[in-house]
Amino acid sequence: MNHSETLELSLQLLRQPSVTPIDHTCQTIMADRLAAVGFNIENMRFEDVDNLWARRGTESPVFCFAGHTDVVPTGHLDAWSSDPFLPEIREGKLYGRGSADMKTALAAMVVASERFVKKHPNHKGSIAFLITSDEEGPSINGTVKVIETLEARNEKMTWCLVGEPSSTNTLGDIIKNGRRGSLNAVLTVKGKQGHVAYPHLAINPIHTASKALAELCDTVWDHGNEYFPATTFQVSNIQAGTGATNVVPGTMTVTFNFRYSTELTADQLKARVLEILARHQVEHEIEWTLSGLPFLTPVGELVNAAKQAIKNVTGTETQLSTSGGTSDGRFIAPTGAQVLELGVLNATIHQINEHVNIAELDPLAEIYEQILEQLLSE
Repeated sequence: MNHSETLELSLQLLRQPSVTPIDHTCQTIMADRLAAVGFNIENMRFEDVDNLWARRGTESPVFCFAGHTDVVPTGHLDAWSSDPFLPEIREGKLYGRGSADMKTALAAMVVASERFVKKHPNHKGSIAFLITSDEEGPSINGTVKVIETLEARNEKMTWCLVGEPSSTNTLGDIIKNGRRGSLNAVLTVKGKQGHVAYPHLAINPIHTASKALAELCDTVWDHGNEYFPATTFQVSNIQAGTGATNVVPGTMTVTFNFRYSTELTADQLKARVLEILARHQVEHEIEWTLSGLPFLTPVGELVNAAKQAIKNVTGTETQLSTSGGTSDGRFIAPTGAQVLELGVLNATIHQINEHVNIAELDPLAEIYEQILEQLLSE
């Protein structure tokens, strides 16, 4: 069976068991292809994480493809209909871990760049690739470290396209021009352990915190805006008790998360939580972790180029969205770059039997190539 260039490279990448943070030669495969068409290759390894910075050209403007080679663990292998790292094609679908998130997009990026460079060997500006193996993990030694390195030498991107699976029903129907911020907290409510038959000698942290938690759950934090849905608060875990039915627990731990819009800052959210806890007289300790700031790329050169390319290739009038989780775009946007996420359908990401429609791979490469045409053709 003759496979397209994009499918062939996808298969090659999918055969690498690159469970985060292991790259397993994916970046080498990509780098070899890019070097052959004139890209300068820099391997940036931080701790146990491999990162690739590849660039063709030395001038601005700089168009960067960004993405990750690492994938989430497979889960129970016997639940898969085929080996997750021996990709299979069945009924027009390509099965394998990372097929949707996001190795097919990486293949499309490479093929698009090869074709564009062949047509435009003297293109204006620069084309770059920022690829990490630490997106599905803690994201400590990946894109954020590469950005720090680039910023230190004042190497700037103008536009950045992240190949995360953005599409919902058809290829290109949704592109992400921003993401909500993510703020996590671990709240420890302090009480006093005792016997349930002598509650006056104990302080039950579940009881003392219940009204505050109810208010946190019921609060309308904001109403969102033109680009962002309203901020949400979700409790993800509550732990208390010794396991015995006759013991009042001494502490309770509550883990919660905010996904927040640009209407609020992390500091404003923290202040409102602390005010509610204080008003309900909840004795506590709290640890905050900011996973990512919200970012937004308004309609402009990059958004317009992507919308036009999608319309040309698929006929789809794409919609802008800021929904979903976080992505590495949150590390790139603060540098001043316009950032956009555009990739295959996200219906099966992180699932058993993850797959993509093969018919969408070549069009994705064509969309990427047309974006380059619009922004960098001489």
